[in-house]
Amino acid sequence: MESKKTLIHWLGLLGVVSFGSYAAAVVFAPLAYPGYDWMSRAVSDLSAANAPSLALWHQLSGLYGIAGAVCMMMVCVAIRGKLNKLLRLGIYLFAVMFWVSSIGFGMFPLSESGTGGTRFQDIVHAYVVTPPVVILLIASFVLIMIGGYCKKRFVSLAVCATIALVLMVIGAIGTGVAPSEYFGIFQRFSNLISVNGFLATLGIYLFLEKLEGDKNITI
Repeated sequence: MESKKTLIHWLGLLGVVSFGSYAAAVVFAPLAYPGYDWMSRAVSDLSAANAPSLALWHQLSGLYGIAGAVCMMMVCVAIRGKLNKLLRLGIYLFAVMFWVSSIGFGMFPLSESGTGGTRFQDIVHAYVVTPPVVILLIASFVLIMIGGYCKKRFVSLAVCATIALVLMVIGAIGTGVAPSEYFGIFQRFSNLISVNGFLATLGIYLFLEKLEGDKNITI
């Protein structure tokens, strides 16, 4: 007999809401930015302090941060003392990454759209917030992959983490070697599909009650 879903399970759907809110901002905020070419421009240009699309970005992405944070906290609550140590640690690191990213990039957006900028907030954005976000993201994916592949019932989650990591790597390599007119395409592989797509995946797993597993499993 199917178990009755609790509020925690239903709140997993906020991961999908978070992804939808962010995706809407990425897709529709350019409408308020004359001349913006999504294929060559970074997503962060849309939320830069001087971007004409800033107001629309905030409106469309309004549910992204809070919905994602609640979803990740519920995921962390649901897996407490369950799964295996590597899976738990990987998911916890992903939650930490989300908080660091949301707070850090929210407090220190780029000062100028289209350029790296040299102001304090640009330096913090690029050299203080970005490195730990990337490190936490890679570490979380790797741990989830290892922990998931070691337990048959979580192989699908490990596959999702593998896909997310591959897309992240493709995005990172693409932004570095592809012609500048395609920079924006590859950048979206990382921040939209990889990161926020995996957050939505965790929320769906929580809703479907597939994150709880057995208690006190060690690897």
